Amino acid sequence: MPKSILFVCLGNICRSPLAEALAKQFANKQGLDLVIDSCGTGSWHVGEAPCSDSIRVAKEHGLDISHQRARQINQEDLLYFDLIIVLDEKNLHDLKMMGAQNVHKLGAYGYNNEDVPDPYFFPGYEGFDKVYNMIDTCVTNLMTDIR
Repeated sequence: MPKSILFVCLGNICRSPLAEALAKQFANKQGLDLVIDSCGTGSWHVGEAPCSDSIRVAKEHGLDISHQRARQINQEDLLYFDLIIVLDEKNLHDLKMMGAQNVHKLGAYGYNNEDVPDPYFFPGYEGFDKVYNMIDTCVTNLMTDIR
């Protein structure tokens, strides 16, 4: 069983913060001793809180992600984390180009290895709800598998 999990998306302000929070909630409920974190491949949002719609959808499901702050992945992350979970194919490609070894797509845990799409590509708030549900299903399956 891995001792540390890193969730990675593009900017670390919408998808990966949700995945991090859901995984931490699962680990806490199951008494699993895991280090769980998230980050982005890009640097545009470093230091920012998750976007308001991600905070909103998380809150609607009993999670508070407002304290999280975006950060960019670095080489030390690739050495430290036992399991790296990306949200889409572009993230997978970018991490493999950095030399990541133990990297998998979150969609492999419930959505036939599909990308978990960026909610900004959907009109309005509905995209965040759809993406939250995808992440919830996949994170639950992932955490159940590694338990």
